This record gives sequence, structure tokens and C-alpha cells, in this order.
Amino acid sequence: MAGLKIRIGIFGGTFDPPHLGHLILAAEAKDQLKLDRLLWVLTPDPPHKKKQRLTPIEIRYNLVEASLKNDDNFELSRVDLDRPGPHYTLDTIKIIAERFPEADIFYIIGGDSLSDFPNWYRAKDILTAVSGLGVMRRPGDEIDLDCLESNLPGIKEKVRFVDAPLLEISSHEIRKRILESSPYRYYLKPEVFDLIRNENLYSGVSEHN
Repeated sequence: MAGLKIRIGIFGGTFDPPHLGHLILAAEAKDQLKLDRLLWVLTPDPPHKKKQRLTPIEIRYNLVEASLKNDDNFELSRVDLDRPGPHYTLDTIKIIAERFPEADIFYIIGGDSLSDFPNWYRAKDILTAVSGLGVMRRPGDEIDLDCLESNLPGIKEKVRFVDAPLLEISSHEIRKRILESSPYRYYLKPEVFDLIRNENLYSGVSEHN
């Protein structure tokens, strides 16, 4: 239909490593927000994680690529990989919006990130740049939209909640399990598990860690 905009979601993160929880949340966001495309944006050096030692970006890229293999629902974007850092959310959104001027852009975050959103770098400009914030809502969480609105006017009308299952899976927990030789296989897609095992990643004895 002429003039009908497409809906693009941006799902950003360090994905160190990408796991089944990421995939399930991304699938729910794509479905509930009626997105035409969902871009996974791998962040090389997020400003808020300067003190965290990250796995080299080339390895994380290969892991995400393996995680998304043969899945037409998702796309791996290089928007933050082909430019120097630091990589602020606003810059990422602006570049994608320039590439897809016909699109409504939805930036996907967690409920915990929403609570801190007024403190983000140029948060007001981010709100202006997107059509909506897709917020992953966990069962039982409490989000005070009125309080957020008082701190950052305009945020309330941009929030689109995404109901997500309660998944106690995190990249940190997976890294910890690998280091401790605890079971972790079924937290990951087989392709990702094979890469981690074959390249001895996150074990503490790999040349990369």
C-alpha cells in the first residue's frame, strides 16, 4: 500500500554470549510490536560498560551470526561495528533512520533500563528520534510511568510494553557456568554452543580471555 511505513525494531546489546533468552525476547518483541524487521545491533564498547571486560568483537559477531543462522525473523546489523566509538544509542538510531527514511523505528530495552532511561545520554533526543520504546516487561515488575514522565516529559506516550516470559538466563550466568565447568549447553543454540566449545571460549584458558 502506497505511503505505508515499515516498522523496524532495534535490539542492541553486547551479546556476550547470545543465548536463548535473547532469542525468545526478540521474537516476542517482533510479534507484539508488529515489526517488519528486527535488527540485532552488536555494541562493541558500550559507554555504560567501560569497566567490564568484553570478549573481542570479532568473536561476539561470530556468535551472534551463528545464533541467527537460518532465521528470517532477524537481521544482524553492523551499524555500530563500522564506525568508531563510543557508540551512543542516539547515534545508532539516527544512522538506521537515515538508512530507512520510510520506517517507524522502535528501540527495544528492558524494564530495568526504562527506569534509568532519563539518565541516558541525550534521552530526550532519543525519544524524539523513535516512534516507540519497546519495553520488555517481566511478570511482577513495577514500573512507575508517572514518575518517569515527570522526569522526562513525553516518555509515557512512547512506551510500548512487550510481555515476556520470566527467563532466568543471562550472559553473565553462562560465562560463570563455563568457567566453573557447570552445565550450560541448553542455554544456547547448538551452533553457538559448538563455537564456544570448539574455540574454548569463556573457559579462562582461552587466549581471548
